[in-house]
Amino acid sequence: MATKRQLQDLLQRYREAMLDFASELISIPSENPPGQRYVDVVEAIVRCLKQLEIEPEIHGDCILAYVGESDDQTLYFSGHYDVVPAQERSQFKPIVRGKNLFGRGSSDMKSGLVAMTYAAVAVRDSVAKLNGRIGLVFVPDEETAGPRGSRFLEARNLLGRNGIGMLTPEPTGGVIWNANRGAITCRVTTTGKPAHVGRQFEGINAFEGMLKIAGTLGQLKREVERRTTAFEIQPDAARRSILMMGGQTGGGTNFNVVPECCWFTVDRRINPEEDFETEKDRLIAFLTSANDSICKTDWEILQEGQSSSTPADTLLGIALAKNIEATTGTAPRFEMCPGLLETRFYASRGIPAYAYGPGLLTVSHGPNEFVPVNNVFACADIYALTALDLFGTANHDARA
Repeated sequence: MATKRQLQDLLQRYREAMLDFASELISIPSENPPGQRYVDVVEAIVRCLKQLEIEPEIHGDCILAYVGESDDQTLYFSGHYDVVPAQERSQFKPIVRGKNLFGRGSSDMKSGLVAMTYAAVAVRDSVAKLNGRIGLVFVPDEETAGPRGSRFLEARNLLGRNGIGMLTPEPTGGVIWNANRGAITCRVTTTGKPAHVGRQFEGINAFEGMLKIAGTLGQLKREVERRTTAFEIQPDAARRSILMMGGQTGGGTNFNVVPECCWFTVDRRINPEEDFETEKDRLIAFLTSANDSICKTDWEILQEGQSSSTPADTLLGIALAKNIEATTGTAPRFEMCPGLLETRFYASRGIPAYAYGPGLLTVSHGPNEFVPVNNVFACADIYALTALDLFGTANHDARA
């Protein structure tokens, strides 16, 4: 109990510094796509870590840092610093209004990076003796499936080394995500021949070809969206498997010209019970068979990622849930994330991995994104206390 009170006292002292660090990160427009200003974010994080006397390792656009002496077993706190594009440039001017911090990335998930960083610092500065270490991981490209982030680290055998658990501070809104859907995102392009509208018979309308292909894909959409997951997720309609067309569309040059080129995206989200490779093959088969007989049709995969899950009753899951309830007064539910999660990189290695963060999914990516300031401090408490609990039992088996 004395150590837990000490952790909370330490974090209380860090509050102003935490808010300053969150504001600094939010002010950097690390939008993805296209993946800009990553260097500036890396410099800001490295500067903060060094001020906190933590020595960072830089690998490409990723940062790894460790707190603790022993490297036999590592609990990872991992988060991403890229954000979706802003609706307005003013979103990169962080502001506190009332009890909330507003700005792009405040909820998803720069405030979470701050919480996990200071949680590790509090554990280090406490009197606790760690039977292991905390690994801090800062990555980009989460919004586009991680080619310069977690996937980059994985390819170089830098991800999850000696891992006994992983937490990521995604905007879970008070629940714990212990599973995620897989994702395959494609762009389908049809190419025809331009002509003046008055002589459209000389052209080939790429838009009409696109509609034919979308109609064929509608058959697959109706089939897959009859499937449901057994994982907990609210509301009940969210249990359905997903195929969405037209998240992005484009084409044509003017209203009076037969469109030579049109394109649209297809986003397939796969429940954990579905086999990823089977569903990928079926989608590709539909795209191939849907080829319009008049227009030329091409498709490319923009992103893909596997579904994953971790049981709720691992030592890490139990400790996390216990400390959330002790800190917030509410016992959390374990649910499946409706989208893709970076927990998959760790879960695929047999490392228990969960998402829990200070933000709210309901406002993330929106024009009025914010995070309740007290949630950031509470998340840091929860991560620090969970690390203490886990290392107290880590010499048994964190995967039990």
